[in-house]
Amino acid sequence: MSITSASLPELLDIEEPDTLSPRESALRDSALPETAGPEIDLPRAQAAIAEFLRALGRDETDPHLLDTPRRVAAAYAEMLTPRETNWTTFPNDDGYQGLVLVKDIPFHSLCQHHLLPFRGVAHVGYLPGERLFGLSKLARGVELFSRDLQVQERLTQQVADWLENTLAPRGVGVVLEAEHMCMSLRGVHTAGTLTRTSVFTGPLNDDGPLRSQFPH
Repeated sequence: MSITSASLPELLDIEEPDTLSPRESALRDSALPETAGPEIDLPRAQAAIAEFLRALGRDETDPHLLDTPRRVAAAYAEMLTPRETNWTTFPNDDGYQGLVLVKDIPFHSLCQHHLLPFRGVAHVGYLPGERLFGLSKLARGVELFSRDLQVQERLTQQVADWLENTLAPRGVGVVLEAEHMCMSLRGVHTAGTLTRTSVFTGPLNDDGPLRSQFPH
């Protein structure tokens, strides 16, 4: 899968003319994230799930399990494939300087150590420089990096780096809160516990009224 850059910017998903020069467009596009990942071989994954069931002592020919390999392969393929979108930015013509913050963005990902889900909410914000994002792109950015085999710490950093590289803002804040099934369903069995990770840059790295708008 590949990401394409549209020629029209978005503000709350309303398109307006883009004023970027060709050089600025090339620089902007070079910072945009790519979604082209490893190709998923569904038949091979399905066969592996059937073998996995046999290794667990299950009879994959049982009527209740006959279609399980296909379902599991399709489910993991979906969870590891972000939706295609464009990443158009638009000029901050009005010189807005305040915090842009979207809270409680739901996300889910897969723990790379156990292949079990972790899920929660993300709070993503930035202090604009010369460019802005449509608000929906903050949620799409979280989805882009979460649909992978992940650890929460890296996921948090990736979202922050993406904002920094794409917008060159004055500051970035990313807070993720999630429950990990590898802790809830196995091991220490601590159901309901939340793990919080955060990255702050620029003025948001200092305690104050801007930083206090993020959950803490």
